[in-house]
Amino acid sequence: MSQDRIPAAVRQTYGADDLSQAASFAGGFINFGDWSGIDLTAPTPDDRVRSQEQLYRRVLRTFPEPRERLRLAEVGSGRGLGAALALREFRFAAVTGVDIHPDQVERARAVNARALATYPDRLSYTLGSAEELPFADASLDGLYSVEAAQHFRALTGFAHEAARVLRPGGRLAVTTFFTADGPDTAERLGLLLASFADGLDVPHTLTGFTTDLAKAGFADVGTESIGPDVWPGLDRYLADTVPPGHWTRNFLRAWQDGLLDYHLVTAGRP
Repeated sequence: MSQDRIPAAVRQTYGADDLSQAASFAGGFINFGDWSGIDLTAPTPDDRVRSQEQLYRRVLRTFPEPRERLRLAEVGSGRGLGAALALREFRFAAVTGVDIHPDQVERARAVNARALATYPDRLSYTLGSAEELPFADASLDGLYSVEAAQHFRALTGFAHEAARVLRPGGRLAVTTFFTADGPDTAERLGLLLASFADGLDVPHTLTGFTTDLAKAGFADVGTESIGPDVWPGLDRYLADTVPPGHWTRNFLRAWQDGLLDYHLVTAGRP
């Protein structure tokens, strides 16, 4: 995939900068985490990894039993640790990690070399974008994405691609932060958070995404706010991790001000 198709901020952040090495992301996962049940008195890097694994488990539990029969793909798989966890802990028939950035695909293959050797026919990583998934029509039982959709330029194309590659009865699960409806929300977020100001994150609304899913043919679209399990824990960890006044501390404020929230969205393919 041509680097020209990757937005500049995404290309830099996940290429030369390798966001997974930032102090706020311990262990190679790149998500804000599900902090439920974690002691926030003095959270450690191990707690940070646990929070990120828990977020994956929360998403993956939405897929029905028997999971051993399901072929899944992760969109925006990054370093691939979540896809490996999905295969290892949930025993899916196969999991393919898809990422738009070739550096991330290379990292995923290197980091998970042992898992790839152990499950050569069940785990793989490949290039692809949310609007151009590398799968045949109706070839997957499930599709999921963990904190990547905020980077997708348009969720309409993703919704239609998800509907195309899922078989009838297939399931979609997406978790990330969505912005609130309102004429000045995007502007206010750009002032608070550098990731919105520089175009790394796109201000997608939850209502916009659920509408896109319905128009793409999905049914039983469900949403769950999990912000209380994400933002306070993340901010407590950042308090000991990033310099005082760092812009990432403003995610908690943005949530408290009602500008964004973290949601788990699920939908079924009739």
